[in-house]
Amino acid sequence: MLKRKIASEIEARLRSHSRKMLIVEGAKGIGKTFVIRGIGKRLFRNFIEVNMAEDRRSDRLFAEIGTVKDFYLALSAVAGERMKGRDETLVFIDEIEAYPQLLTLVKFLVADDRFTYIASGSGLRDALLETQSIPGGSIERVRMYPLDFEEFLWANGVGELAIDAIRDGFFGRKALPEAIHAKILDLFRKYLLVGGFPKCVDIFVREMNIAKVREAQEEIRALYRDAAAGYSKEGRRKLRTLAIYDQIPSFLGKKKKRVVAEAIEGRKGARMAWYGDELGYLASTGVALPVKAADAPGFSLERNSGKNLQKLYLNDVGLFTGMLYGNDIRPVLRGEKSASLGAAYESAVAEELTAHGLRPFYYDNKQHGEVDFLIDDYDTQSALPLEVKSGKDYRIHSALDHFLKVPGYRIRKAFVLSNERRIFTEGGITYIPIYDVMFLGEGMEFQRAVPQEDVGRGTVPAASAQGPAPSDAVSD
Repeated sequence: MLKRKIASEIEARLRSHSRKMLIVEGAKGIGKTFVIRGIGKRLFRNFIEVNMAEDRRSDRLFAEIGTVKDFYLALSAVAGERMKGRDETLVFIDEIEAYPQLLTLVKFLVADDRFTYIASGSGLRDALLETQSIPGGSIERVRMYPLDFEEFLWANGVGELAIDAIRDGFFGRKALPEAIHAKILDLFRKYLLVGGFPKCVDIFVREMNIAKVREAQEEIRALYRDAAAGYSKEGRRKLRTLAIYDQIPSFLGKKKKRVVAEAIEGRKGARMAWYGDELGYLASTGVALPVKAADAPGFSLERNSGKNLQKLYLNDVGLFTGMLYGNDIRPVLRGEKSASLGAAYESAVAEELTAHGLRPFYYDNKQHGEVDFLIDDYDTQSALPLEVKSGKDYRIHSALDHFLKVPGYRIRKAFVLSNERRIFTEGGITYIPIYDVMFLGEGMEFQRAVPQEDVGRGTVPAASAQGPAPSDAVSD
């Protein structure tokens, strides 16, 4: 049984008797269904689950729903005697985006107040664009991600006392004992291989079989490719979406790492603006994580971000290393120096920051080079630069050095994350172990990240979950 942080938030929302419908968003395969199902069955005497994607492929009972009465009639065909009062009946609408008109109906279902509702979805952006009336005041949205590194530690038997000791070391700027550091660093490298999909983590913990983990990852990647291929009725848009997704590892393997418009279709003179819809789809479904360039690292970074330059990471580092290395685990476990391993470290950091509600950006200067990540630090009202190093040359970072010397940037502090055990500050830069990324955001005042596709739509997603809670999530 895997513990997921988001479970405690979902449970709190359901216990709060809120008059809004909670929608749990996230990519396919991350365990949304299992988490909701486990909590729903435990809290409610009557748990009704309807998968709209399955209904669309089979009976289509909900295909023509237009009124609350229509919805109840269709629900009664599958729920029977389980349709009781609001406090004892939870209706779980899985993959709600399969029928966009249901989103328009949400406000009427909530107003009728007959049952408690929860939903899940992986393509809500496009579904909302198709609705006649956006139910902004009737829904609450929370985004779910694959297991972060702390959840991976839980799954591998690392207890709260040990994690608290690592946390105390980070905040107290005190290094861990060598043996403990080696153990946690080894688990971090295994996290690079396994990633955070519940099914993959479960296979790894039970069987320690990387070949089976890779098989599960390939199934997920195929699922994502199929979803991308079905994104648009327009054939060229399908090909564009697939081309971008398939090329993410090659983009990250280059020195600049950013998406190159001309490489997507091999068209000279192509512009990033041509691919806005495709990039937006990959980001909104949680399949990929965009990291935009900041033209000037002023506070806030979103207001200073460029419109065209961006890096794109896969939503799971295990998928990334699987595409790069297959079943060969030696380059990662041995820490062999390469651009690919550096990109894997960066991918894990991008995922961790995003899962913690910290929206990452990056900085690129033609003359002085690239700073891997920037995040908003609301405590200092400035940008916080992060440099990620996978090798022994962790103290060599000319781009970061130049970045810190620009007076107008007003940078107060910076971190370098590496395999080094020691924690120390030198020249305004604090060097921390790579696994301490799981604590960035704790103790800081910061604004929870708002997905780019939601800005201006009046539907700001809720914050990430707080604290561990058990769930039976192993897949979606």
